[in-house]
Amino acid sequence: MSDEIRSQRLAKLARLRELGLDPYAVERFPFERSADQLLADFDALAPQSEDEQATKRVRFAGRLVSQRLMGKAAFAHISDGDGRIQGYFKKDELGETLWEAFNLLDIGDHVGVEGFLFVTKTGEKSIHVTSLTPLSKSLHTLPLGKEKDGQQWYGLSDVDQRYRHRNLDLVCNPAARRLLLLRSKIVRAVREFFDQKGFVEVETPLLQLEAGGAAARPFLTHYNAYDIDVKLRISLELYLKRIICGDVPKVFEIGRVFRNEGVSNRHNPEFTLLEWYEAYANLEDIMAFVEGLMAYVAMQAFGTTIVTMELATGEPEDEDCPTETVTMDFGKPWRRVNLMEEIERHTGLGRADLATLEDAKSALREREVINPVTGKRIDPDAEQHLGGLIEKLLEVFVEPTLVQPTFVVGYPLETSPLAKKDPNNPGMTRRFEGYIRGKELCNAFSEINDPIDQRERFEMQMDHRAGGDDEAHPMDEEFLFALENGMPPTGGCGIGIDRMVMLMTGAEHLREILLFPMMRPVGHVDED
Repeated sequence: MSDEIRSQRLAKLARLRELGLDPYAVERFPFERSADQLLADFDALAPQSEDEQATKRVRFAGRLVSQRLMGKAAFAHISDGDGRIQGYFKKDELGETLWEAFNLLDIGDHVGVEGFLFVTKTGEKSIHVTSLTPLSKSLHTLPLGKEKDGQQWYGLSDVDQRYRHRNLDLVCNPAARRLLLLRSKIVRAVREFFDQKGFVEVETPLLQLEAGGAAARPFLTHYNAYDIDVKLRISLELYLKRIICGDVPKVFEIGRVFRNEGVSNRHNPEFTLLEWYEAYANLEDIMAFVEGLMAYVAMQAFGTTIVTMELATGEPEDEDCPTETVTMDFGKPWRRVNLMEEIERHTGLGRADLATLEDAKSALREREVINPVTGKRIDPDAEQHLGGLIEKLLEVFVEPTLVQPTFVVGYPLETSPLAKKDPNNPGMTRRFEGYIRGKELCNAFSEINDPIDQRERFEMQMDHRAGGDDEAHPMDEEFLFALENGMPPTGGCGIGIDRMVMLMTGAEHLREILLFPMMRPVGHVDED
């Protein structure tokens, strides 16, 4: 059927060319106002008499999204993406050639029109078209959606097709379009906030000899010019801190990073990361900064710091999935909780139970702590070190409870190789993570600026790597050299922009706010 439709539309294209109206020969069709602006300024632009119809002309262009023939006249809606306006076409006024051209148009084609504004008998503000110019020919039909209020609306409901053919999603689904374009407004607000705070935006290398700054598997590639293997960066951290070592006190970067790991509703191997570092600042300063940043972004993106969203309470991709309304006020201070205290509150495991890896394994075996999602007990032997086990308990028991904006403070030494040690809490660091809707938003430290301590941490990570942890942090001698030249006390933080947009908008899956998420190729079968 699609081949037949394509052939029919190619024949229409050929006929348009025979008429001297080749849509692809047109290079430009200038017009001044969007559909929404035409409707908003209608009273000033519409002629008040027949004499004014010749002088008060408007031009508009967009995609044909509806079409209704009525003998020698027709109505059609033209959309510019954000809004749409109706056009009225009449054979006697267009003439034989342009009337035939209109009848050769299909829904999905782009067309430019010229005419004057008027109100139809049904009260709809429209353009009385006196001239038209075909601007493109769609060789496929737009996906049809559900009928609403007696009209056929266009929509693309198949989730896989929405992500795979994002151009159709942008055309056919207004809600998806608004969500995707909201991301741009949020990123712009982020940059504005940092500019107001006196930060310098920089760019650091994507290709690195040592991919550090996070616990993740890197993507590998080859640098032909130097005949060396290199890695795509997994973080921005170590290069940004080298800039701090160069006495640039406030730096930030928004850039793509790559982690060769699984895909889920909140993880994507390629994503956009925001990181910033401020000399002479500590963990508490960064907390206040995050609060200010999120309040500013919410105000710029939504016009208020109080954001209301409908969140799924079941499987988000189920069309009939129930939802609940959640309101978050980003203008209020965030709740602050201690990691170990929260684990004890939700599992009953106290500090003594988690003092060493052996104590933790013993306590888990004795109490058979059950994962509330899977219904299975937590495997005490699944993690190689105490820090990993503690963070697993955080993920399973604490994270789902952190719906309102919350800072979780105090993370294990083993999983925080770049954070200062907490002088009042042995085995823990000066690190926090921020959570919204039960998902991690940000990760922040009072940064290590002691090169001797940092080398020891890297050596500890190399021991983890030797023990089979392929996500352990590598040794980075260039970064250590920079620290040895001196770095002031510094606070730093990283926020995944994709995750930030997802959590602020109520999206349930990262792919909803990525314009072009990586999709499994059609027909691809995983190898065993």
